[in-house]
Amino acid sequence: MTIKFYSGETIPLEMHKVRIVQKLNLPPVEERVKAMKEAGYNTFLLKNEDVYMDMLTDSGVNAMSDRQQAAMLEADDSYAGSATFTKLESKVQEIFGTKYFLPTHQGRACENIISQVYVKPDTTVPMNYHFTTSKVHVTLNGGAVEEVFKDEALNLVSEDPFKGDMDIEKLTTLIEERGADKIAFIRVESGTNLIGGQPHSLENLKQVRAVCNKYNLKLVYDISLLADNLHFIKEREESCKDKSIREITRELADQADILYFSARKLGFARGGGICTNSEEDYLLMREYITLYEGFLTYGGMSVREMEAITVGLEETMDEQYISQGPQFIAYMSEELQKKGVPVVTPAGGLGCHIDASRFLPHVPQTAYPAGALAAAIYIASGARGMERGTMSEQRAENGNETLSHMELVRMAMPRRVFTLSQVKYAVDRIAWLYDNRELIGGMAFVEEPSVLRFFFGKLDAVTDWPEQLAAKFREDFGDSL
Repeated sequence: MTIKFYSGETIPLEMHKVRIVQKLNLPPVEERVKAMKEAGYNTFLLKNEDVYMDMLTDSGVNAMSDRQQAAMLEADDSYAGSATFTKLESKVQEIFGTKYFLPTHQGRACENIISQVYVKPDTTVPMNYHFTTSKVHVTLNGGAVEEVFKDEALNLVSEDPFKGDMDIEKLTTLIEERGADKIAFIRVESGTNLIGGQPHSLENLKQVRAVCNKYNLKLVYDISLLADNLHFIKEREESCKDKSIREITRELADQADILYFSARKLGFARGGGICTNSEEDYLLMREYITLYEGFLTYGGMSVREMEAITVGLEETMDEQYISQGPQFIAYMSEELQKKGVPVVTPAGGLGCHIDASRFLPHVPQTAYPAGALAAAIYIASGARGMERGTMSEQRAENGNETLSHMELVRMAMPRRVFTLSQVKYAVDRIAWLYDNRELIGGMAFVEEPSVLRFFFGKLDAVTDWPEQLAAKFREDFGDSL
């Protein structure tokens, strides 16, 4: 919850107490430059021992509750017929109202299976916005992704509460032009990752459902970031203010033919799954679970993780529980704005998103400004964020660079992990970096994989700007880390 101090300041208040701690390390700035070089200026390749605040992602790094930890001790360890799986399956059925549940080891496994079953060569998958792995799985199976977001989605400074909504007119036009038989399915992502964690509304999802009904198409709903989206629907959508989180969840789930999620995000453990009420869809996907993931009652997950997910899904129905992430993200975004740092507004879910295009207007997109800014933030603070820009795209077939719609650095906010003082530290160092932004230059690939290059590609700074930045840091902060 947020609370107002006597001084007039409003801050997010941690609604938990810390019972287990992990020691952190903050290397000196010179060591951070060295670590960044060794990682090929790719924050994914940094060693965690060299990172002070790991804000790369909220995937699989959220702190579990005491109830989740306790549940892991009750796990029924069995290859087939595990009582633990039955417990998870029952919780999924209770919350989402779906009859069938297929377990997987994480969200991209769901994408792989759904794409293999439904995506055929020369078919199209309309999306409110793509995610990196969701797009690759579609294209690997011969399909194409078409984004049908509304125009406001790309407006980084906005007051639109639901920039993740799909443009219904554009969607209808696309279906008419391609032909319904050429649409593999329609995918809606809850909490659009690549445009700042922006939510969609319940009303918009209902409108997408109506289009699916009209053209006899499947609606596939990625609910990995559902927790944040539920908070925003409850807070921002007038028709939902008096509804419980559980009621909103069921109404959302009722719109989809197939739901899938990464439990590294939804449920705060490690795993995933596909949910449906269609026996036909269930049977089409079932064999792929045993082929790629494991038997139908574990799907690549440990039973301990399944116990934790069961509790985590129930905790996601707690309004206070799911509000803390968005509230801490909003606080960080607002504090950066006060210091002139350009961020995506309104603040979305998953993390605070910094606009690298406005932060580094002197760095062209072909020199990967978001990647350069992520590297610079690590050098200045020891905090590891993630590039969400052109580096996260893949080149066209002719080798030309695919420029992204946005150049963002995501400073993820894992749930119940950081204290407010740590968030304030990150804000301070990013604000210092913004005041010295002219020192930051671009980057170029030296090792460039053809697919998902942002995961393990390596780059180099085009000048000695990292050393110049470190020298300025030492000049301003002295012996301070």
